[in-house]
Amino acid sequence: MPVTAAVEQTTGEGVSHIALNRPEALNALTPDMRERVIRLLSEASADPDVRAVVLTGTGRGFCAGADLRGGTGGGERIPGDVARTLRLGAQRLIAAVLDCEKPVIAAVNGTAAGLGAHLALACDLVLAAESARFIEVFVRRGLVPDGGGAYLLPRLIGPQRAKELMFFGDALSAVDAERLGLVNRVVPDGESDKTAREWAGRLAAGPTRALALTKQLVNASLDADRASAFAAEAAAQEVNMTTQDAREGLRAFVERRSPEFRGR
Repeated sequence: MPVTAAVEQTTGEGVSHIALNRPEALNALTPDMRERVIRLLSEASADPDVRAVVLTGTGRGFCAGADLRGGTGGGERIPGDVARTLRLGAQRLIAAVLDCEKPVIAAVNGTAAGLGAHLALACDLVLAAESARFIEVFVRRGLVPDGGGAYLLPRLIGPQRAKELMFFGDALSAVDAERLGLVNRVVPDGESDKTAREWAGRLAAGPTRALALTKQLVNASLDADRASAFAAEAAAQEVNMTTQDAREGLRAFVERRSPEFRGR
């Protein structure tokens, strides 16, 4: 009997489709799974034939967070161990999503808890099935949020709402997540992957370098003053105008036709 991969990946029509595949554990992330997702995102970022990424989970859950079954409470700790583990683990995973040069779509098919919630919210676009839930589960375990949560949430919904979610750890429905601005669209159960593929197809047909530069500008803008943001915008425009897609877009406008972008 063939061994099923804990992270499955397929590529077609310019889209890398990454699926967490431990449904019996609600796709809780093991270190090996985390490293494979980081590697796949890095490969997608560098591959000119990949122009969009879809990240999802199999079964009833998107991702229940980090797999803690190995135990975190026992044994003696050396000062610096926890911080080092976070830097090299959960924070690298979130950074891999934020830094990926291709647009990343999260198709949240079920529970997204802890690091799993942050993995989804780090994506550029978030689709959620009606039964999906987002849970800042850390407080329930007596833990501080990790995986970039205290960085991501205030930027998405403001500090007050972020504190409410993190202080109480209540499950947030897909509808409420959309209302708060954490989710782009809620779709019927069973349709999140289909919709994600449709969106990814549209992105894969777009001007890939322009999308990459746009992602960089938007992500950096929240940490920059106006002068820095304007300078970055001007530099991005300068770089983008050297691409074949930019020239094609301008020609298509003049010729009154739809552009045919090649991702170059």
